[in-house]
Amino acid sequence: MAHVIENIERPDASVVEAISHFTPATIHEAQGRRGAIASRIKPIYNGMTVCGPAITIRAHPGDNIMLQLAISIAKPGDVLVFATDESSEQGCFGEVLGTWAQARGIAGLVTDSGVRDGPALNKNGFSVFSPGLCIKGTVKETPGFINQPISFGGEIINPGDIIVGDDDGLVVVRPHEAMEIAAESKKRDDAEAVLMAKLKEGTNLLEAVGMDKKAEAKGITFDR
Repeated sequence: MAHVIENIERPDASVVEAISHFTPATIHEAQGRRGAIASRIKPIYNGMTVCGPAITIRAHPGDNIMLQLAISIAKPGDVLVFATDESSEQGCFGEVLGTWAQARGIAGLVTDSGVRDGPALNKNGFSVFSPGLCIKGTVKETPGFINQPISFGGEIINPGDIIVGDDDGLVVVRPHEAMEIAAESKKRDDAEAVLMAKLKEGTNLLEAVGMDKKAEAKGITFDR
């Protein structure tokens, strides 16, 4: 039976804000190379970013009735995560739903379906992550689920998990780990900043990170 859970536990705004300072790539590395969502799901235009707690939606391919219900119950700052069995040959979301979602303060949409009205969504500044654009319409007929765990892009996404995205792609962060991951991400960014400053001064990267010794230990030789 179809089911909608309206009230979910969301991470504190300060936790989401702490994570928002870091790129998905940095976060992925900081949490032990976990949490990367399938790389085919990218922003529909360069420069779109997203960060916020997930509203999870499980829907029948080619049907967006559950997405509309999710928009109606989402809170400001939420990210809609819309799973459709990777049915990318439909435009499940466009300018009308984007205008409504934006008016409600929703942070963005992440979906394995196609979307349409891309130029309008981009002009309005609403972030959408999708496998691509498709003009084909959808029906509004088949019930699904809202705010239950879903399989999406190779990861299990729970309601309230933090979704972070930029041009590189998407990563999911579990709220109970978020502050630790934010601290580790900062350490990585600070260390890389120091390293890149040294590289600009002429330092050899292989020597700086010990890759020369690792290559030697693996028996790699150079014919100079």
